Amino acid sequence: MVETETYTIEGPAGDTEDVELPEGLVDIFTEQGEDPTAVVADLVVQSFAQQAHVATHHSEGETPGDLTELNEKMEELFEDRFGISMDEAMGHSH
Repeated sequence: MVETETYTIEGPAGDTEDVELPEGLVDIFTEQGEDPTAVVADLVVQSFAQQAHVATHHSEGETPGDLTELNEKMEELFEDRFGISMDEAMGHSH
C-alpha cells in the first residue's frame, strides 16, 4: 500500500489547507538537489497559469476584463519563476 505525504498551503489571511499526495510522487518530478516543496509550488504555479490561459483564451463568450488582467499577471509570474514565457512553454501564442 502506498503511503501519503502532506504539504500545507497557507493563504494570505493565514488560513491553511493540507494536500495529501502519494509518497514518492513528488520525487518523480524532482531533480537531484531540488527541494520537493519547491517542486510542489512549481506545479501550483504551472496549474494556475494553464487554467488562467484556458479561461482567458479558450472559453466560450466574452472574456471579462479582470480575467484578462489576472491572466497577464499570471503569465508574468510564470515567466519570473521558470525563465520562459507561457507562449514558449505551451508552443503557441494568442
